[in-house]
Amino acid sequence: MSGGTRRAWAWARPVGGLAILAVLLWRLGTGPFLDGVRLLSPGALLAATAITALTTVCSAWRWQAVAGGLGVGLPLRTAVAAYYRSQFLNSALPGGVVGDVHRGVRHGLDAGDLGRGLRAVAWERTAGQVVLVVLGLVLLLVLDSPVRAGMGWTVAAAALGALGVVLALRALPHRGPSRGARLLRAVRADVRAGLVDRRVWPVVTVTSVLVAAGHGSVFLVAAETTGSTASPAVLTPLVVLVLLAMAVPLSVGGWGPREGMAAWAFSAAGLGADQGVAAAAAYGVMALVAALPGGIVLGVDRIRRAPHRDATGRAAVGLPLPRDGAGHVEDGQDVVAGQDHRPADQPDAVGDPVDAERADRLDAGTDDRR
Repeated sequence: MSGGTRRAWAWARPVGGLAILAVLLWRLGTGPFLDGVRLLSPGALLAATAITALTTVCSAWRWQAVAGGLGVGLPLRTAVAAYYRSQFLNSALPGGVVGDVHRGVRHGLDAGDLGRGLRAVAWERTAGQVVLVVLGLVLLLVLDSPVRAGMGWTVAAAALGALGVVLALRALPHRGPSRGARLLRAVRADVRAGLVDRRVWPVVTVTSVLVAAGHGSVFLVAAETTGSTASPAVLTPLVVLVLLAMAVPLSVGGWGPREGMAAWAFSAAGLGADQGVAAAAAYGVMALVAALPGGIVLGVDRIRRAPHRDATGRAAVGLPLPRDGAGHVEDGQDVVAGQDHRPADQPDAVGDPVDAERADRLDAGTDDRR
């Protein structure tokens, strides 16, 4: 993707979400959005927070499995904290992916492999979306919904499309030094190790199903809180449609496609577009509140990584330790100014050259003292 295309897509994401919201405001007014906030109760917020805690642990476990398969594993506790942080950033910032990018970069730097860290997040998110789409199509095929009449053809087209992608990837040349061949080999290696490995795919599948069920449960709570009297059997296929719409990458902090699909689905089911928008707005606020622990994680992490300051108020920069075999400082040994751990005749941990001139002078001074 060229730089111009990337910039255009970066603008299209929030603009698309804002356009959907603008149409809804034009057609329905601010009432449904305000109702979604006004009708929220502490019990609903508490339920959303508890359910989101479970889905966050499941998402972090999925990420841990994929990252481990790619060779950049991490402890589950670290994964949960990082996932909370990414959810908060995704909810608070436009685009909905800033938190995931931050999570991948931080983990890649901590693991010493930025590329694999980013790919682990990308594959983990992709796997979750694939499971959501498959689960959603199956549910919409068997449940009574506004789209059930055309679901047979939709599922068949999706299956043929997936088969075509697999066959195309297998047919493309993957040998040779070309960039395309190298990319294809990397994709195949990542999929084998990070997704379909026998130790990874069961975790990815089960956790993704649980995450989808958790998000759907939060939306059901939001619908009930905003006054919906429909049964769960009626609401479930509508919630599935909303969850599928949430996977569309055109939003502002998650807002836009969710409200648009909720308005259409609830209206098509005879429940009213206002009711759908109110439930979607309530869900958005509940999701943001449930992600607030990620803000705490972000703040604590920022404090921990802030440079310490000495008595004069100057930032004390941490220095790398010498490499193995680089020697250590003996009592009375001259060292390079500003690097108290490093002898003048030894390189530092990042490979700076030896200060040969200074070392020679120190040797000469030592000889004179002798």
